[in-house]
Amino acid sequence: METRKVQVTGGSTYTVSLPKDWATENGVSAGSVIEFYPEEDSLLLTPKSDTERVEGTLDVTGLTGESLNRAVVTMYVSGFDVIRLESARITADQRRTIREAVQGLVGVEVLEETAESVVMQDLMDSSELSIRNAVTRMRLIARSMLKDAVTALVENDDDLAMDVVQRDDDVDRLWFAVARIFRGTLRSPLAAEELGVPREVCFDYHATARQLERIADHATKIANLALEIEGIDGGVADALWELHDDATAIIEQAMDALFTDDSEEATDLANEARADIRAIDERTREIDDTLRELDSHVAQSIGLVVDSLSRSADYGGNIAENALQKAAPSP
Repeated sequence: METRKVQVTGGSTYTVSLPKDWATENGVSAGSVIEFYPEEDSLLLTPKSDTERVEGTLDVTGLTGESLNRAVVTMYVSGFDVIRLESARITADQRRTIREAVQGLVGVEVLEETAESVVMQDLMDSSELSIRNAVTRMRLIARSMLKDAVTALVENDDDLAMDVVQRDDDVDRLWFAVARIFRGTLRSPLAAEELGVPREVCFDYHATARQLERIADHATKIANLALEIEGIDGGVADALWELHDDATAIIEQAMDALFTDDSEEATDLANEARADIRAIDERTREIDDTLRELDSHVAQSIGLVVDSLSRSADYGGNIAENALQKAAPSP
């Protein structure tokens, strides 16, 4: 850390010198334009960039399948507006994987394809994306997935179970968008200013989105188990519904705590949600006891369902923790 003394020039203008090493590394010299961003008692500054679109290039030689898919997603989340994938020769399988990856990203389209490269671009202005709206949408989808997954299990509805599995892609798409927005606020004060959301709140939303993505994963897991189980006992079904309702109540209460602007209300809601997790643990143990009377294979599968619902409640508790952090006074 370096310090500088503030000086007064012209009788009314405050000036402070910039560290030479920092200026050199960032291409700042006489005549350069610097942007200032007030953030409460801090003042952030950054060199003004003439580049509106940030381009990134990645050599995808030898990358296939999931590795190539993750590479595309990583470039998107990292914040590149234009993504150029290059190789001595892009194979047909690679092109197919790239197109599938693009379909899972918000606002990205393939602009150009040659034998040696594929160029994609994010056509959506990040300032037009609302991180709060994205998290709200994730909340709604994850909640409906969890409910429909239990319904598919209890009613032996394979079509509904498959629909839940497919909806997981929608949650992942939103999760990647939230991660991209959040990383953008870390790199540039301008991104946070355009969003109109403090960076600390962006962190809370990002952490919450991660929990919602995990809840959706567990809903998908329950849906896949529903495809394997032919039917369950009515008493077990009732117990699962009670567990689902308790878990969902915790998640909803935690999300309400996160989104309210009333700090006192947020604290009360979040603490109530965290306290209710104890009841989830007790109900889980009760269900586990009843499973001993079932066929071992069915009991094992139902046990996994119980675990997923219990973990979803725990993720709701994590969201409540985020809400408490957001409601706490700033140091």
